[in-house]
Amino acid sequence: MTRLAERLRGARTTGAAGFDRRLVVPMVLGSVLNPINSSMLAVALIPIGRAFGAPPDRTAWLVTGLYLATAVGQPVVGRLVDAFGPRRLYLAGTALVGVGGLLGMLAPNLWVLVASRVLLGFGTSAAYPASMALLRAESDRTGLKSPSGILAVLSASGQVVAVIGPTLGGLLIGAGGWHLIFGVNVPLALACLVLGALWLPRTRPRAAARTGPRTDVPGMVLFAASLTAFMLFLTDPGTAHWYLPVIAAAGGLWFARRELTVEGPFIDLRVLGGNTPLLATYARQLLAYTTSYAFLYGYTQWLQEGRGLSAAHAGLLLLPMSLAAVAATALTGRRPGVRGKLLAGALVQLIGCAALLAVGADTPVWLLVVLGVLFGIPQGLNGLANQNALYAQADPARMGSSAGLLRTFTYLGALLASAANAVFFRSGATSAGLHDMARLLLAVAAVFLVACVADRSLGRVGRDR
Repeated sequence: MTRLAERLRGARTTGAAGFDRRLVVPMVLGSVLNPINSSMLAVALIPIGRAFGAPPDRTAWLVTGLYLATAVGQPVVGRLVDAFGPRRLYLAGTALVGVGGLLGMLAPNLWVLVASRVLLGFGTSAAYPASMALLRAESDRTGLKSPSGILAVLSASGQVVAVIGPTLGGLLIGAGGWHLIFGVNVPLALACLVLGALWLPRTRPRAAARTGPRTDVPGMVLFAASLTAFMLFLTDPGTAHWYLPVIAAAGGLWFARRELTVEGPFIDLRVLGGNTPLLATYARQLLAYTTSYAFLYGYTQWLQEGRGLSAAHAGLLLLPMSLAAVAATALTGRRPGVRGKLLAGALVQLIGCAALLAVGADTPVWLLVVLGVLFGIPQGLNGLANQNALYAQADPARMGSSAGLLRTFTYLGALLASAANAVFFRSGATSAGLHDMARLLLAVAAVFLVACVADRSLGRVGRDR
């Protein structure tokens, strides 16, 4: 964390080359709200299930609810950021985070808790696209084409919080119960509101948003409906829910037809379809985070059930993953190139998935520490590299919605991971289930490595600064 603090100081002074240093703290603080809520829950599923007498297939909705809301909300809010400016959306979103955290802390039953996670998902959807839009505007103002130092700080903060989340969550649960992982959102949201109100610049809505079709609301509704149907099917795939992929496909076709013909579309499919490097970045994000989240949730549950550790001890055992991610980001963050980071991250991730096959109830603790390090390194490299690639590849006028879509693919991967956990841990988080999941992740990691090797356009990212 000391190294991260040094990065923040450097970004706010010399490293930003004219960037408004006051923006860094609210950008970082707002952007970590989503990963901290995603990762802390990993060690809370078992205690929450015990508190409400709920089996794993019901507590899984705590994961699903956040990811459904986030996957839909990120590009929608991102488009609103593009149209109306980042400040309004940042403040509204962080206020919603405070409400969601308070509701979760006081929840009398599981389904109210799920509702609080949905609110948290929508609320945390605002800060990241708002931050990317602010960064793009500052880049245009200062003339710095590739602000790799600021991007590294933004990525490092999210990566650090994502990987220390289970450790922090375990400590909070040990100190005062699972309610605290929801209650912590209240002071964080208040800090974001105060800093955002003081320091984020006031901007006028774009001219295109003030006249004509403002934000393509029908397009947003179609996008949300088709994506929600598809993601709901992923949470419980089977012939009994055959109608969900049908709804998703029909809604997707209607959405595509509309977006290709309407003026000022929510997602400009012509521009997006012609941007092959950006589409490849979205695909890599999906693959990388399917593996990452499957390990985060599956391995953490196995540590508690298969290994018999408490939530606090399981969180502490993930600390080496946190440290490895911080180190990987700190060592590579200021280098604007992405190809080397992705190749290294993909290779280490593949090795980690293979090592997962050897884990058992009698595996020495030092080997579990090594395993955490193996999964921490790609945590620190892959997300940073894909974020830098998106910054270089996206249309500047649609930076908010493009950044939101990157997070959508992140949480599509998370939902696929959640579905895999549900399948392989149907009878509990056993070592046999963990090994079956590892075989699937080995295949996904191999595809990710091939995708990184095959994309020659990555070599051009970061050359021009």
